[in-house]
Amino acid sequence: QVQLVESGGGLVQAGGSLRLSCAASGRALRTYVVGWFRQTPGTEREFVAAISVAGLTADYADSVEGRFIISRDNAKSTVYLQMSTLKPEDTAVYYCAAEIARMTRRANEYDYWGQGTQVTVSS
Repeated sequence: QVQLVESGGGLVQAGGSLRLSCAASGRALRTYVVGWFRQTPGTEREFVAAISVAGLTADYADSVEGRFIISRDNAKSTVYLQMSTLKPEDTAVYYCAAEIARMTRRANEYDYWGQGTQVTVSS
């Protein structure tokens, strides 16, 4: 099993940047595909980005393409989400998740989840 802890959320003005981190403990993160999702009250979790085990392949939702970058440091068992040019509609709780099989945008295919970190973008 792997335990995930997100950090780096906060309040930022529109146009600003934040970097989220997803730190893993337990089983080595390097064996997992990692995804970032976000959720606002009353909505389902929305796919944001995912990165392959070796970090060579990334996938982004259209809404964040060109503004967010996902990366990973397997030596540190950490995955990052660099968010730039933030918009008020990016406001959400951001979750990282891990799954061992393949890259996917489907939340229900991820096996492990962190507790989330709040990102608030003011206009």
